[in-house]
Amino acid sequence: MSRTAVLAVSGVLVAALTACSASEAGSGATNDLGTLEPGVLKVAIQPYAPYTDYKDRKLTGLDSDILNAVAAKLKLRVEPEVTDFAGMLAGVQSRRVDITVGGVAWSADRQKQGLFTDPPYYSPPAMAVKSGKQYKTVADLANLRLGTVEGYVWVKSIQAVPGAKLQAYPDGNGVIDDLGAGRADVGFLDPLIIIAAQQARPDLGLQTEYLTPPTDADIQQHPAYEYFRSYMTSFYLPKQATALEQAISKEIRAMYASGEMTGLVKKYGGDPAQFLKPAPHIAPLRRGVDRPQDWTPPSI
Repeated sequence: MSRTAVLAVSGVLVAALTACSASEAGSGATNDLGTLEPGVLKVAIQPYAPYTDYKDRKLTGLDSDILNAVAAKLKLRVEPEVTDFAGMLAGVQSRRVDITVGGVAWSADRQKQGLFTDPPYYSPPAMAVKSGKQYKTVADLANLRLGTVEGYVWVKSIQAVPGAKLQAYPDGNGVIDDLGAGRADVGFLDPLIIIAAQQARPDLGLQTEYLTPPTDADIQQHPAYEYFRSYMTSFYLPKQATALEQAISKEIRAMYASGEMTGLVKKYGGDPAQFLKPAPHIAPLRRGVDRPQDWTPPSI
Protein backbone atom coordinates (compact mmCIF):
# COMPACT_ATOMS: atom_id res chain seq x y z
CA MET A 1 0.00 0.00 0.00
CA SER A 2 1.57 3.26 -1.06
CA ARG A 3 -0.29 5.56 1.26
CA THR A 4 0.41 4.29 4.71
CA ALA A 5 2.49 1.16 4.56
CA VAL A 6 5.43 1.06 6.94
CA LEU A 7 6.79 -2.27 5.74
CA ALA A 8 9.81 -1.82 3.51
CA VAL A 9 8.98 -3.68 0.33
CA SER A 10 11.93 -4.49 -1.89
CA GLY A 11 11.50 -4.09 -5.59
CA VAL A 12 12.41 -2.27 -8.77
CA LEU A 13 10.44 -0.98 -11.68
CA VAL A 14 9.21 -4.13 -13.36
CA ALA A 15 7.41 -3.04 -16.49
CA ALA A 16 7.51 -0.01 -18.72
CA LEU A 17 4.14 0.64 -20.28
CA THR A 18 4.58 3.12 -23.05
CA ALA A 19 0.98 3.66 -24.04
CA CYS A 20 -0.19 7.24 -24.09
CA SER A 21 -2.72 8.64 -21.70
CA ALA A 22 -5.46 10.97 -22.79
CA SER A 23 -2.96 13.82 -22.56
CA GLU A 24 -0.78 14.06 -25.65
CA ALA A 25 2.33 16.14 -26.00
CA GLY A 26 1.73 19.00 -28.35
CA SER A 27 3.76 19.27 -31.53
CA GLY A 28 6.96 21.15 -30.98
CA ALA A 29 6.82 20.53 -27.22
CA THR A 30 9.83 21.95 -25.40
CA ASN A 31 11.48 20.64 -22.26
CA ASP A 32 11.13 23.84 -20.24
CA LEU A 33 9.82 21.73 -17.36
CA GLY A 34 12.94 19.58 -17.27
CA THR A 35 11.29 16.20 -17.81
CA LEU A 36 13.58 13.28 -18.64
CA GLU A 37 12.22 13.25 -22.18
CA PRO A 38 10.84 16.42 -23.79
CA GLY A 39 7.04 16.43 -23.85
CA VAL A 40 6.78 13.20 -21.83
CA LEU A 41 5.94 12.71 -18.15
CA LYS A 42 7.27 9.36 -16.93
CA VAL A 43 5.23 8.23 -13.92
CA ALA A 44 5.69 5.23 -11.64
CA ILE A 45 2.57 3.68 -10.10
CA GLN A 46 1.52 0.50 -8.37
CA PRO A 47 -1.82 -1.25 -8.95
CA TYR A 48 -3.99 0.10 -6.14
CA ALA A 49 -7.48 0.79 -7.42
CA PRO A 50 -9.35 3.05 -7.06
CA TYR A 51 -6.33 5.32 -6.51
CA THR A 52 -4.04 4.08 -9.29
CA ASP A 53 -4.28 1.25 -11.79
CA TYR A 54 -3.36 0.44 -15.38
CA LYS A 55 -6.07 -1.32 -17.40
CA ASP A 56 -6.83 -1.50 -21.09
CA ARG A 57 -3.71 0.58 -21.72
CA LYS A 58 -5.07 3.45 -19.61
CA LEU A 59 -4.19 4.88 -16.23
CA THR A 60 -7.26 4.85 -14.01
CA GLY A 61 -8.11 5.93 -10.47
CA LEU A 62 -8.31 9.20 -8.57
CA ASP A 63 -4.59 9.99 -8.56
CA SER A 64 -4.30 8.94 -12.20
CA ASP A 65 -7.19 11.19 -13.23
CA ILE A 66 -5.65 14.15 -11.41
CA LEU A 67 -2.26 13.52 -13.03
CA ASN A 68 -3.78 13.12 -16.50
CA ALA A 69 -5.65 16.41 -16.10
CA VAL A 70 -2.51 18.23 -14.98
CA ALA A 71 -0.42 16.71 -17.76
CA ALA A 72 -2.95 17.77 -20.38
CA LYS A 73 -2.75 21.35 -19.15
CA LEU A 74 1.05 21.21 -19.30
CA LYS A 75 1.00 19.56 -22.75
CA LEU A 76 2.80 16.46 -21.51
CA ARG A 77 2.17 12.87 -22.59
CA VAL A 78 1.94 10.50 -19.63
CA GLU A 79 4.08 7.36 -19.87
CA PRO A 80 3.41 4.88 -17.03
CA GLU A 81 5.69 2.32 -15.42
CA VAL A 82 4.20 -0.25 -13.05
CA THR A 83 6.09 -1.30 -9.93
CA ASP A 84 5.61 -1.74 -6.18
CA PHE A 85 5.79 0.95 -3.51
CA ALA A 86 9.53 0.68 -2.94
CA GLY A 87 10.08 0.86 -6.68
CA MET A 88 7.95 3.98 -6.92
CA LEU A 89 10.09 5.83 -4.39
CA ALA A 90 13.36 4.45 -5.75
CA GLY A 91 12.41 5.43 -9.30
CA VAL A 92 11.96 9.04 -8.22
CA GLN A 93 14.99 9.22 -5.94
CA SER A 94 17.29 7.79 -8.62
CA ARG A 95 15.59 9.93 -11.28
CA ARG A 96 14.54 7.01 -13.48
CA VAL A 97 11.05 8.57 -13.63
CA ASP A 98 9.75 12.13 -13.43
CA ILE A 99 7.11 11.52 -10.79
CA THR A 100 5.22 8.95 -8.75
CA VAL A 101 1.58 9.18 -7.69
CA GLY A 102 -0.85 7.06 -5.75
CA GLY A 103 -1.57 8.68 -2.42
CA VAL A 104 2.06 8.84 -1.36
CA ALA A 105 2.05 10.34 2.11
CA TRP A 106 4.21 13.40 2.71
CA SER A 107 6.84 12.86 5.37
CA ALA A 108 9.79 14.90 6.62
CA ASP A 109 12.14 12.02 5.80
CA ARG A 110 10.88 11.50 2.24
CA GLN A 111 11.10 15.19 1.38
CA LYS A 112 14.85 15.07 2.13
CA GLN A 113 15.29 12.79 -0.89
CA GLY A 114 12.71 14.26 -3.24
CA LEU A 115 10.19 17.04 -3.89
CA PHE A 116 6.52 16.95 -2.97
CA THR A 117 3.83 18.91 -4.77
CA ASP A 118 1.07 20.69 -2.94
CA PRO A 119 -1.52 18.11 -1.81
CA PRO A 120 -3.98 17.02 -4.52
CA TYR A 121 -6.15 15.76 -1.63
CA TYR A 122 -5.98 14.73 2.01
CA SER A 123 -6.69 11.20 3.23
CA PRO A 124 -9.13 11.25 6.16
CA PRO A 125 -9.17 8.65 8.97
CA ALA A 126 -11.81 6.31 7.59
CA MET A 127 -13.31 3.23 9.21
CA ALA A 128 -15.33 0.40 7.71
CA VAL A 129 -18.11 -0.70 10.08
CA LYS A 130 -21.32 -2.68 9.89
CA SER A 131 -24.34 -0.59 8.97
CA GLY A 132 -25.97 0.93 12.02
CA LYS A 133 -22.77 1.02 14.06
CA GLN A 134 -21.21 4.34 14.99
CA TYR A 135 -17.76 4.94 16.41
CA LYS A 136 -16.78 8.60 16.46
CA THR A 137 -13.77 8.94 18.77
CA VAL A 138 -10.74 6.94 19.81
CA ALA A 139 -12.47 6.33 23.15
CA ASP A 140 -15.30 4.60 21.27
CA LEU A 141 -12.77 2.06 19.94
CA ALA A 142 -11.76 0.75 23.37
CA ASN A 143 -12.14 -3.03 23.79
CA LEU A 144 -13.20 -3.54 20.16
CA ARG A 145 -11.77 -5.89 17.52
CA LEU A 146 -9.92 -3.52 15.16
CA GLY A 147 -8.69 -4.78 11.82
CA THR A 148 -6.16 -3.46 9.33
CA VAL A 149 -3.50 -4.81 6.98
CA GLU A 150 -0.18 -6.06 8.29
CA GLY A 151 2.42 -3.29 8.24
CA TYR A 152 0.01 -0.38 7.81
CA VAL A 153 0.55 2.58 10.10
CA TRP A 154 -2.79 1.97 11.82
CA VAL A 155 -1.23 -1.08 13.48
CA LYS A 156 0.65 1.21 15.88
CA SER A 157 -2.43 3.31 16.54
CA ILE A 158 -4.62 0.29 17.22
CA GLN A 159 -2.07 -1.14 19.63
CA ALA A 160 -2.33 2.07 21.67
CA VAL A 161 -6.13 1.88 22.11
CA PRO A 162 -7.05 0.62 25.58
CA GLY A 163 -8.32 -2.96 25.49
CA ALA A 164 -8.53 -3.09 21.70
CA LYS A 165 -7.67 -6.34 19.93
CA LEU A 166 -5.53 -5.90 16.82
CA GLN A 167 -6.53 -8.14 13.92
CA ALA A 168 -3.96 -7.83 11.13
CA TYR A 169 -4.56 -9.31 7.68
CA PRO A 170 -2.40 -9.94 4.60
CA ASP A 171 -4.61 -7.62 2.53
CA GLY A 172 -7.70 -5.49 2.64
CA ASN A 173 -9.97 -8.30 1.47
CA GLY A 174 -9.45 -10.11 4.77
CA VAL A 175 -10.47 -7.01 6.70
CA ILE A 176 -13.64 -6.60 4.63
CA ASP A 177 -14.53 -10.32 4.83
CA ASP A 178 -14.26 -10.44 8.62
CA LEU A 179 -16.25 -7.24 9.07
CA GLY A 180 -19.03 -8.65 6.93
CA ALA A 181 -19.00 -11.91 8.87
CA GLY A 182 -19.04 -10.17 12.26
CA ARG A 183 -15.55 -11.36 13.20
CA ALA A 184 -14.26 -7.77 13.46
CA ASP A 185 -15.87 -4.55 14.64
CA VAL A 186 -13.93 -1.85 12.76
CA GLY A 187 -11.60 -1.89 9.77
CA PHE A 188 -8.99 0.78 9.10
CA LEU A 189 -8.27 1.10 5.39
CA ASP A 190 -7.86 3.93 2.90
CA PRO A 191 -11.27 5.57 2.43
CA LEU A 192 -11.75 4.88 -1.27
CA ILE A 193 -10.96 1.20 -0.67
CA ILE A 194 -13.82 1.05 1.83
CA ILE A 195 -16.17 2.91 -0.50
CA ALA A 196 -15.28 0.59 -3.39
CA ALA A 197 -15.95 -2.46 -1.19
CA GLN A 198 -19.36 -1.05 -0.21
CA GLN A 199 -20.27 -0.66 -3.87
CA ALA A 200 -18.90 -4.04 -4.97
CA ARG A 201 -20.29 -6.07 -2.05
CA PRO A 202 -23.50 -4.46 -0.77
CA ASP A 203 -24.54 -7.80 0.75
CA LEU A 204 -21.94 -7.31 3.51
CA GLY A 205 -23.84 -4.32 4.91
CA LEU A 206 -20.83 -2.07 5.46
CA GLN A 207 -20.65 1.71 5.76
CA THR A 208 -17.93 4.33 6.04
CA GLU A 209 -17.41 6.28 9.25
CA TYR A 210 -14.87 9.06 9.75
CA LEU A 211 -13.06 9.20 13.06
CA THR A 212 -13.00 12.49 14.94
CA PRO A 213 -9.26 13.27 14.89
CA PRO A 214 -7.37 13.23 18.19
CA THR A 215 -6.40 16.65 19.55
CA ASP A 216 -2.85 17.90 19.95
CA ALA A 217 -3.14 17.07 23.66
CA ASP A 218 -4.23 13.52 22.80
CA ILE A 219 -1.23 13.12 20.49
CA GLN A 220 1.12 14.44 23.14
CA GLN A 221 -0.17 11.84 25.58
CA HIS A 222 -0.44 9.02 23.02
CA PRO A 223 1.97 9.68 20.10
CA ALA A 224 0.76 6.58 18.22
CA TYR A 225 -2.65 8.22 17.85
CA GLU A 226 -1.06 10.42 15.18
CA TYR A 227 -2.21 7.92 12.57
CA PHE A 228 -5.83 8.39 13.57
CA ARG A 229 -5.56 11.85 11.99
CA SER A 230 -5.80 12.67 8.30
CA TYR A 231 -2.55 12.66 6.38
CA MET A 232 -1.33 14.67 3.43
CA THR A 233 -0.93 12.97 0.08
CA SER A 234 1.26 14.57 -2.56
CA PHE A 235 2.87 13.73 -5.87
CA TYR A 236 6.59 12.93 -5.46
CA LEU A 237 9.37 14.10 -7.81
CA PRO A 238 13.19 14.06 -7.96
CA LYS A 239 15.07 16.79 -6.10
CA GLN A 240 16.20 18.31 -9.39
CA ALA A 241 12.65 18.75 -10.73
CA THR A 242 11.91 22.14 -9.20
CA ALA A 243 10.30 23.65 -12.31
CA LEU A 244 8.08 20.62 -12.85
CA GLU A 245 7.02 20.51 -9.19
CA GLN A 246 6.07 24.19 -9.22
CA ALA A 247 4.11 23.83 -12.46
CA ILE A 248 2.18 20.80 -11.16
CA SER A 249 1.45 22.46 -7.80
CA LYS A 250 0.09 25.50 -9.64
CA GLU A 251 -2.27 23.30 -11.66
CA ILE A 252 -3.38 21.39 -8.56
CA ARG A 253 -4.37 24.67 -6.89
CA ALA A 254 -6.22 25.73 -10.04
CA MET A 255 -8.19 22.46 -9.96
CA TYR A 256 -9.28 23.20 -6.38
CA ALA A 257 -10.41 26.67 -7.40
CA SER A 258 -12.27 25.57 -10.54
CA GLY A 259 -14.17 22.73 -8.86
CA GLU A 260 -12.44 20.12 -11.01
CA MET A 261 -10.86 18.46 -7.98
CA THR A 262 -14.22 18.29 -6.26
CA GLY A 263 -15.68 16.55 -9.29
CA LEU A 264 -12.94 13.94 -9.37
CA VAL A 265 -13.25 13.15 -5.66
CA LYS A 266 -17.02 12.72 -6.06
CA LYS A 267 -16.45 10.48 -9.09
CA TYR A 268 -14.85 7.91 -6.80
CA GLY A 269 -17.39 8.27 -4.00
CA GLY A 270 -15.29 10.51 -1.77
CA ASP A 271 -16.64 13.34 0.37
CA PRO A 272 -15.00 16.61 -0.73
CA ALA A 273 -15.39 18.04 2.78
CA GLN A 274 -13.21 15.18 4.04
CA PHE A 275 -10.75 15.00 1.12
CA LEU A 276 -10.28 18.64 0.14
CA LYS A 277 -10.23 20.58 3.41
CA PRO A 278 -6.96 20.34 5.36
CA ALA A 279 -7.09 19.66 9.08
CA PRO A 280 -5.38 22.26 11.32
CA HIS A 281 -2.35 20.05 11.93
CA ILE A 282 -1.49 19.79 8.22
CA ALA A 283 0.05 23.19 7.44
CA PRO A 284 2.58 23.23 10.33
CA LEU A 285 4.06 19.95 9.12
CA ARG A 286 5.52 21.58 5.98
CA ARG A 287 6.01 25.18 7.04
CA GLY A 288 9.70 25.87 7.31
CA VAL A 289 10.49 22.37 6.03
CA ASP A 290 9.74 22.30 2.29
CA ARG A 291 7.35 25.25 2.19
CA PRO A 292 7.58 28.89 3.37
CA GLN A 293 6.51 29.78 6.91
CA ASP A 294 3.34 31.41 5.57
CA TRP A 295 2.36 28.44 3.34
CA THR A 296 -1.34 27.68 3.19
CA PRO A 297 -2.45 24.24 1.96
CA PRO A 298 -4.96 24.19 -0.90
CA SER A 299 -8.59 23.92 0.15
CA ILE A 300 -12.07 24.14 -1.32
